[in-house]
Amino acid sequence: MSDPRHARSFDSVAEQYERARPEYADEAVDWLIEARGLAPGSRVLDLAAATGKLTRQLVRRGLDLVAVEPGEEMRAVLERVLPEVEALAGIAEAIPLPDASVDAITVGQAFHWFDQDVALGEMARVLRPGGGVALLWNRWDDEDRLLSQVDALLREIRPAAAHEDGLPFEYEDRAFRQLRPTTVDEIIEWAGSTSGWVNASCEKQRELKAEIRQLGESHAGEVSIATDVDVVAQLSERSSGIHSASS
Repeated sequence: MSDPRHARSFDSVAEQYERARPEYADEAVDWLIEARGLAPGSRVLDLAAATGKLTRQLVRRGLDLVAVEPGEEMRAVLERVLPEVEALAGIAEAIPLPDASVDAITVGQAFHWFDQDVALGEMARVLRPGGGVALLWNRWDDEDRLLSQVDALLREIRPAAAHEDGLPFEYEDRAFRQLRPTTVDEIIEWAGSTSGWVNASCEKQRELKAEIRQLGESHAGEVSIATDVDVVAQLSERSSGIHSASS
């Protein structure tokens, strides 16, 4: 299990997280809905929903959402932004939903924080037969000149869980990119909403802020943000693994 100090640090920057974090690429969200065979009215659990960045994109597409988020401050922002969505306090390792109650589960920017064996068992428990999971990550695009350099700066303060590659099951993956007009100040605020930054010393934060400003001196005003999507076809509660995958 990852260090809870990092996993739970986002509550201290909930409003900043809401302001700074970009939504996921629309094409990525559309693809996961198609890959999971979802339709308007499908019941979807957005697990570790934070301030509801992914939740709102799914709501716009007519899905019936329930959001589960452990952080009180993060959940308060979600409830303010999406008052029509059922928002529950809870964690991936003890999901506060009945057995076989959702058609799909989405996890945005959070699966690496879970105790994966326990969480996968819980996810399988609440899924209806044939239900599956979609994991999403927005990342600093390594093909974008500025964001790739920012990513290199942040790597040294990134917690170990955020460096982990691969997943303990078969999955189908896709990568999507979105171009967004973004100022250097917005990039700094995005960086400041990450767990490594939040847990860094004030001196280190000032140092990173100055380095990002220096890197951004010739910034053209637009950046490329990558969204990675991993779709798991069908979880098995007994094995916390895979019945089948469409790779």
